Amino acid sequence: MAEMMSATNPFLNFPYAPIRMECEAWDLLVEGEVPRELSGTLYRNGPNQRFSPRGDYHLFAGDGMVHAFHIAEGRIDYTNRWVRTAKWRAEDREGRNLINPMNPFDCDPAFSDFVFTDKDGTANTAVLWHGDRLLAIEEGHPPFEIDPYSLDSLGSFNYRGKLHTAMTAHPKVDPATGELIFFAYMATGPFAADVMVHKVSPDGQLTQSILLPTPYSAMVHDFVITENYIVIPIMPITGSLDRAMSGGPPFAWEADKGAHVALLPRSSDSAEDVRWLEMDPWFVFHFMNAFEQGDHLYVDGCQYPHAPLFSTPDGESTGQSLPFLHRWDIDLGDASARVQSARLDDKFESEFPQCDPRYVGRPYRHGWYTSPDGTVRSEIKENEKVYNTVGHYDHATGDNQRYSCGNAHVSEAIFVPRSADAEEGEGFLLAVVTSFDTRNSSLYVFDALAVADGPVARAHLQHHVPVGFHGTWRPSE
Repeated sequence: MAEMMSATNPFLNFPYAPIRMECEAWDLLVEGEVPRELSGTLYRNGPNQRFSPRGDYHLFAGDGMVHAFHIAEGRIDYTNRWVRTAKWRAEDREGRNLINPMNPFDCDPAFSDFVFTDKDGTANTAVLWHGDRLLAIEEGHPPFEIDPYSLDSLGSFNYRGKLHTAMTAHPKVDPATGELIFFAYMATGPFAADVMVHKVSPDGQLTQSILLPTPYSAMVHDFVITENYIVIPIMPITGSLDRAMSGGPPFAWEADKGAHVALLPRSSDSAEDVRWLEMDPWFVFHFMNAFEQGDHLYVDGCQYPHAPLFSTPDGESTGQSLPFLHRWDIDLGDASARVQSARLDDKFESEFPQCDPRYVGRPYRHGWYTSPDGTVRSEIKENEKVYNTVGHYDHATGDNQRYSCGNAHVSEAIFVPRSADAEEGEGFLLAVVTSFDTRNSSLYVFDALAVADGPVARAHLQHHVPVGFHGTWRPSE
């Protein structure tokens, strides 16, 4: 018999609370009008814990569930499915929680080695559509393939035996070539000080893997590409097996380790060509974009003074840390240059940044983000402001357009071009909005260049979609 979830852990209560069902909902009730040009599927991935967890549950440890909004001819259908990883299947057989993904020493005795040998992970962080495959991603393990229509689990995917590492939750697709680029941190083993960079052809063939030694063992969540470079930041969320085995946090914030950026030429096939630059120990979970201009390379991201949600090595909280849109400046012509950072947006906190995917790695004007308006508060003291606002930032003017969804939580907003040849930014913004008043979720559709006007359509579910992480768009065939 399933047990009740903790009433005191905020990650197990609304709006993070798991839903205990897989379901379909056809022809959702829509307020407004869904644009006819919008045709395809929005996928969202996030934790949806199946059974009452072991130990002190964290959102990062929840079982992955993919939610799909299929959009065509003004109609929206919805489907969700758990990703049936090895962990999910083992616990489904037993009818209870067996494994703590965040603590390998807190597992059922029969599964004491599971975390060290598991190849599936929780598949709970992001979704990738590339090479006619839909992959659920969680950065500590290889990708997991699911059917793009039914969301049925097809199994761990390793590019025909060529992939021997995990895949970042933030792979990049070059819009000009169709090449997929991704990386894995701690690539050669638990807490190893290295990163493996991989390249995949447009038709889904893994073509190259390059191992980069790093200054120390670090968690690396996101990276960027430009036309000529792969840019990987090493920021001091350090990993330590000795610390974990002695009862300390496996990952911790150690600012005195410093921070570094690797520049790897995209034309290179060797780690010998990497250039390392130093920078102050800021932290960025998510980048908006990067590009080259003249002798400079610029990287835009939502920068924190220090990493939130991670403790110091002795287990102490690092306190509140707020993200604002910054631009890193790298002087490619100066061999001794440090990475410089300047704040772009002085007004609003921002996270989950997006750009028009047709401009990834190239000079661009338009970016989108989510943000709090300060009116809704969370139980999580390190991140007490609820993100309830969608924003558009114009890099040409520095102006913001914003729309608050009120007493609600808003997901990362995904940009969809109006057509393949539309001008940059002409298209739609899709976000899942969860109301604290009605306790259900709705898909909001915005005109991406008129965000402040509010959604042009809202499609309503009768249940909530638990707060998740990332999504993607697959256009109709």
